[in-house]
Amino acid sequence: MCTRLQSELNHRSLAMLRAVAAGRAEMSASSEPDLFIDGLGCDYVTAHGLAHAELIRPARLALVGHRARAELTEAGRAVLAGPVEGGRGPGQTGARVVAVLAPVAVLAPDGLARRAC
Repeated sequence: MCTRLQSELNHRSLAMLRAVAAGRAEMSASSEPDLFIDGLGCDYVTAHGLAHAELIRPARLALVGHRARAELTEAGRAVLAGPVEGGRGPGQTGARVVAVLAPVAVLAPDGLARRAC
């Protein structure tokens, strides 16, 4: 069983969440979804982390490799809404946002889904 990982969201992550909330983002349909803001590709490591932490998701189903508008999940909206640890809202000096990354299922070479951290 995978253990849950905790990670602080940095300014880049919060900016990406704000862009998704503003309707400026698309996600690729993939097990490792990429995020595009205003048509430009974003930091894929951060985008994957936001998706796997279930803070963002595609607004509709899409074919693998195609893009769909990105939207915030309930957890993503909560992160942007604050308050967070320290009593300050996200993006303010000293704000700390802690996300719990959930285990992810991946498709193994034998075609079976497996849990991965």
